[in-house]
Amino acid sequence: MRGTGLAPVQSGQAGRAVAREPAREPDKNDRTGKNDGMNERTPPDAPDEAEDDPVYEEAALWVARLSSADATEADRRAFEAWSAADPAHAEAFAEMEAWRRTMKRAPDPRRRRLPKGLAALTALLGLAGLMGDPLGWVDRIRADAWTDRGRIEATTLPDGSRVDLNTDTALALRFTDGERGVALLRGEAVFDVVPDAGRPFIVRGNGVRARAVGTRFFVRVDGAAAPVGVAEGRVDVATDSGRTLLQAGEVAVRDEDGRPVARKGDVARAIAWREGTLTVSGQPLTQVLTELERYRRGRILLVDSALGSRRFSGTLDLRDTDAALDVLAAAMGLRLTRLTPLLVLVRTDF
Repeated sequence: MRGTGLAPVQSGQAGRAVAREPAREPDKNDRTGKNDGMNERTPPDAPDEAEDDPVYEEAALWVARLSSADATEADRRAFEAWSAADPAHAEAFAEMEAWRRTMKRAPDPRRRRLPKGLAALTALLGLAGLMGDPLGWVDRIRADAWTDRGRIEATTLPDGSRVDLNTDTALALRFTDGERGVALLRGEAVFDVVPDAGRPFIVRGNGVRARAVGTRFFVRVDGAAAPVGVAEGRVDVATDSGRTLLQAGEVAVRDEDGRPVARKGDVARAIAWREGTLTVSGQPLTQVLTELERYRRGRILLVDSALGSRRFSGTLDLRDTDAALDVLAAAMGLRLTRLTPLLVLVRTDF
């Protein structure tokens, strides 16, 4: 798997590349902890190469992608190129595909040994339910800048504007003489825009267009209730159904007809991820777990759906989601069962 990084920019301004700033502290999802009574750790006892070899994770991704209903001819060509690049790729894919064909249900975690890459395959195909392009490889191929899951990066664009990319985010530049265009392909980003009245800064993604001249704002294209929010300045937000002008401290939400509507919002809290923290107040557990899941590979599954409505208030560390889960467990009386590094079950502790 390609590591977290920012690709060279191919834009209308030839010879100018995205300047990458130092990466923030990586996610520590792979850390191991002690059994403290609140957490059950059931190690899969898989071979070390199964957990650490990125080729098997890539192979599991390709199995998921090619077996999905929306796989395209471009996907197949990309897979053929990947498979031909190294004999180990084809071997890993054959093993993952064999498991897909034979695995009719989730494997028994009590087995002493699991096949190579089974943790990744389990997360991608069965328990995780991640089909399509779960790790964003197609988007990353198209992107000028991207982040891996659990990573937060900051970079400077050719015009001097700064962009913070949240976890699992990809964007492509569409700069021309008359417009500084950005296509947000997946994820979330905060833009700190250098003023240029003659070249408006426009971000497009998931049917939303956000236009600014000089401001700081965020855009999300992952289906969030508030896809755009403004920290400073003003942003014109438009969809096919309408438009609205956001002031600082406002977010845009879509009404039932898809029109963007301005609402007061805690924008500072919404973009606190730039500092590696998630701060919530009275948020349902399901939403908290969904947000944490954005910053780690695999799935966090709530076994008892009745727990989902219980509310949590506090600050969690997005750079170490295992520690964040431990905080949730201690605060809410939950039991965590870590079946594999890619699968955590959450249930009541009584």
